[in-house]
Amino acid sequence: MTQNDQWETEIDLLKTIISKTELVETNKWGGCVYVYNNKNVIGVGGFKNFFTLWFFNGAFLKDEKKNLINANEGVTKSLRQWRFTSKEEINEIEILDYIQEAIENEKEGKIIKPEKTKTETKIPTLLQNELDSDSDLKEAFLKFSPYKQKEFVEYIETAKREETKLSRIEKIKLMILNNIGLNDKYR
Repeated sequence: MTQNDQWETEIDLLKTIISKTELVETNKWGGCVYVYNNKNVIGVGGFKNFFTLWFFNGAFLKDEKKNLINANEGVTKSLRQWRFTSKEEINEIEILDYIQEAIENEKEGKIIKPEKTKTETKIPTLLQNELDSDSDLKEAFLKFSPYKQKEFVEYIETAKREETKLSRIEKIKLMILNNIGLNDKYR
């Protein structure tokens, strides 16, 4: 018996319960996921020692019965798992209450947005010297998004020799002044 077949009966029972809701079954990442308006709400799966129902935005569930766990504490922000080790642990009414709350939270748009880590682009000395000596160039460079600024910096930094770095700076000066990003022609 393979790991995936180990909980086949139990997972089928969970799927039968979920089918009583308005969620739509789909397959993502090789697993069974249920969506509402194409938004992930819950998933079902079997592991070596347990089978589980996971809630993509489970952090918003009241969880008064304390059924949910954060399987990866400190890393996972929203996802919560409800683990089972036997068919006898499946309580349809309780499960439907949790699923209905998850659907309502989805309808209300409750989500935890991933944090964007803002990293400052370290401008190489050779480029900084050019920017400091030409205020128009500096002003034009600062108008670019951090992403495009980073592309220019990486283009210069990937050169091994200083002469190559200097020739690359000369090449991009006109592009910067004309508000043309390094890779705009490919976009």
